[in-house]
Amino acid sequence: MYEYLTAIGQDSHRFEEASGSEEYSKPLVMGGIEIPDIEGFEANSDGDVVLHALTNAVSGITGINILGAVADDMCLAQSITDSREYLKCALDGLGDDRIVHVSFSVECKKPVLAPYIAEIKASVASLLGIRESSIGFTATSGEGLTDFGRGLGAQVLCSITVRRKSVDI
Repeated sequence: MYEYLTAIGQDSHRFEEASGSEEYSKPLVMGGIEIPDIEGFEANSDGDVVLHALTNAVSGITGINILGAVADDMCLAQSITDSREYLKCALDGLGDDRIVHVSFSVECKKPVLAPYIAEIKASVASLLGIRESSIGFTATSGEGLTDFGRGLGAQVLCSITVRRKSVDI
């Protein structure tokens, strides 16, 4: 017998300020892939809002907060800025529990994500060891009602469904 748990994670970041040069100081990373020709996020890490929201959702299942003190130590003390590593740390806390479905909702004016959705889903599926068909991904500008929809950054909501073997009490 199995029981199913759900959790929600959220993250948002502002885009870096333009440095005045043609090149950006860091790439934009979403879902573990680099999106070209746009500034990256203001963050100590790569600022991957998709993986940060997923990491926070996993923390909602495990009760172990990774983004915060753990990620700060990894980033600032160990120079680990790749958000895939934070996610891996969160996934370690799942033990035998298994993520069976993930759904992302992204709000941003830029970049236009439609050309990258398949690649993002493939990246996340690979990180989680699940089928791409088990990942939902939607993006909206929110009609420009928030700073995200006006192009100042991006916000991601993520829900996960986790299967756990039932334990008799």
